[in-house]
Amino acid sequence: MADKATQLLLDGLGRAVADPAGLPLLAGKAAPGLFAAGAAGKQVAQRCKDEGYLRVVRTDTAGRSPVEICAITEKGLAYLLGQVSPRQVLEDFIRALEARQTQAGDLLAAARRMQETLEALKATAERVLHQVGKPSAPQAAASSNGSETWLGEALSVLARRHDAGAPDDCPLPELFRQTRASAPALTIGHFHDGLRRLLADDRVYLHPWTGPLYDLPEPPYALLVGHEIAYYASIRT
Repeated sequence: MADKATQLLLDGLGRAVADPAGLPLLAGKAAPGLFAAGAAGKQVAQRCKDEGYLRVVRTDTAGRSPVEICAITEKGLAYLLGQVSPRQVLEDFIRALEARQTQAGDLLAAARRMQETLEALKATAERVLHQVGKPSAPQAAASSNGSETWLGEALSVLARRHDAGAPDDCPLPELFRQTRASAPALTIGHFHDGLRRLLADDRVYLHPWTGPLYDLPEPPYALLVGHEIAYYASIRT
């Protein structure tokens, strides 16, 4: 059976095989590495460099102290295969490959969600700009789309939510659907205009979305207010 130092060396070389692009020579507090940052790990890491089992591919200087990124050499691979079963090395490599494929799939899915969110926000911004560019409509026209009715209903929804002790603010999609019951012709554009009016009149609070944009549900209902994306509303008491 290999001694402890040899086992640490083989474990580190096994991790290096599974990540050919290179890993930090020594593990950090939150980052994986080839060897633990303790005295034994540092000693074995230095041995690997001295023996030519590992090579430094680059030095990361983004943190407080430089971090050596190392990859296995042909000599290191030959030594590893001479000490452990090639089948074990291959199985470890396949597991690492499957994990990377899963991570790549997650990243691609996140990128697609981000793109969909950006497109939805762009469309919302274009609708807002289109409304801003229009001349002010006569009061009679404003009343014809039920604005006075749904504005009152929106305040009632928020008031009932507040009185019921709801633990969180009302998402704008939910507020839109409830208030639209009193004005079936209500559009998202009119909904956003009315919310701005209530905000200007100090009748409601509009609260921002604080999570990642790609996690934003139903982006068309989000409202751009200043430099923030409003997604929740509550009544001023």
